[in-house]
Amino acid sequence: MLYVDFNEVLEPNLVLLSATDTKIASDGTVVTLSEGLEVSVYMDDTDECGHLDNLVATGVVVLNQSTGWGAHIKWCCRIDTNGIRHQSEL
Repeated sequence: MLYVDFNEVLEPNLVLLSATDTKIASDGTVVTLSEGLEVSVYMDDTDECGHLDNLVATGVVVLNQSTGWGAHIKWCCRIDTNGIRHQSEL
């Protein structure tokens, strides 16, 4: 899984992913990003009792076409129709 900040969305289903061509996965593996690569992404979160319950999503890697505040980021993740969910919902 690749870490993202779900607060950095360019569109409702498009989140910033990486400024470079690689990203370190949660297991320490180096992932080389490319157009169309299917990925799982996550962000740390907790439930109402303070227990770990990460936000998760799946999607595909796409080149960033933004010209706004996120233009310096090369790659984004286009989140699929399942959207962003808590890990406990899976």
